[in-house]
Amino acid sequence: MASEFKKKLFWRAVVAEFLAMTLFIFISIGSALGFQYPIKSNQTTGAVQDNVKVSLAFGLSIATLAQSVGHISGAHLNPAVTLGLLLSCQISVLRAVMYIMAQCVGAIVATAILSGVTSSLPNNSLGLNALAPGVNSGQGLGIEIIGTLQLVLCVLATTDRRRRDLGGSAPLAIGLSVALGHLLAIDYTGCSINPARSFGSAVITRNFQDHW
Repeated sequence: MASEFKKKLFWRAVVAEFLAMTLFIFISIGSALGFQYPIKSNQTTGAVQDNVKVSLAFGLSIATLAQSVGHISGAHLNPAVTLGLLLSCQISVLRAVMYIMAQCVGAIVATAILSGVTSSLPNNSLGLNALAPGVNSGQGLGIEIIGTLQLVLCVLATTDRRRRDLGGSAPLAIGLSVALGHLLAIDYTGCSINPARSFGSAVITRNFQDHW
């Protein structure tokens, strides 16, 4: 562990995780906020968020960034994924801790930038996760657990070096898994399936009501 701490490649991976997380949060949450801006050709009010668009933005951004920095850090971009890889003995405790810190800081930085860019929006939640009316904490937690479980399972399955039957693109499969999780959970909890993504919004808005 001590030797890993001194290696440049280790810190390169941590920085890559931070930068990729910053881009991921800015792109994905930015897509979720954009529907509130009126388009010149359609000045109607009462716009409704397009869940498919948001789900694709989250999924495609993960797939793109995983392809871009996967060779540097593994492109975890999610503390749940990092924890899953730690428990499966694929990374060290030190790397897991540093990755999670980088992910959380990246999420905070990206959300802070978004706060400035979208400051003109009324009631700007900055992607804050919240339970939908009629959904209690237990139900929301169950949905988030299932959504996160299928994502971590996909990551572990598509990156398992012991498998000989793997084909296609692992980043694309993981991106589709992220999109699938959002299609499931977005109407119930706003969809987190990523503790760092929720943490950034909670910190900047100073609202931890449904942050569990």
